[in-house]
Amino acid sequence: MDMEKLKQAAKLIIEAVGENPEREGLADTPERFARMMAERLEYCSISNEEIARRFNKTFECSDKDLVFLKDIEVFSFCEHHIALMYDMKVAVGYIPCGRVIGISKIARIADAVTKRLQIQERIGEDIRAVLQMILDTPDIIVCIEGEHSCMTARGIRSIGTKTVTVSSGGLFRDFDRQQMFMGMIK
Repeated sequence: MDMEKLKQAAKLIIEAVGENPEREGLADTPERFARMMAERLEYCSISNEEIARRFNKTFECSDKDLVFLKDIEVFSFCEHHIALMYDMKVAVGYIPCGRVIGISKIARIADAVTKRLQIQERIGEDIRAVLQMILDTPDIIVCIEGEHSCMTARGIRSIGTKTVTVSSGGLFRDFDRQQMFMGMIK
């Protein structure tokens, strides 16, 4: 992460909107902005494979019943406007194939893939891809619901509009299984 360029970017934005970057309230903003962006985008250059290696903590399990987590809160920046995608809730379901993953790792994976410039559809695809690498099963479904400030705070300003995306594989490609999962997460 190039912290100097991030600081310069913040200073240019401040100047571009007609503000004085040396003003007391803004003097430290470029530094704060750079630290925030470095934290929020720390996985931009980290592959899904590396995320899978970092969070690969599984346990043996002979059960083949559905495992699911819901209401994993995340946020990200959309790659089209660098605008906030917020109030995002992720739900993940999978059918074990001999192994289960530590549940905190699912939330960590969701957090990691949102720390990139993203689109909501890819966030779900990335979570599913990482879990598939770790769990060695295609039977994974990821549903994400969230608001996008590029739609709610600018442009059309359609406040409260939710975007819902689903990424599914294996047995979850079946419409009835998808509907069962969607009913469980409501």
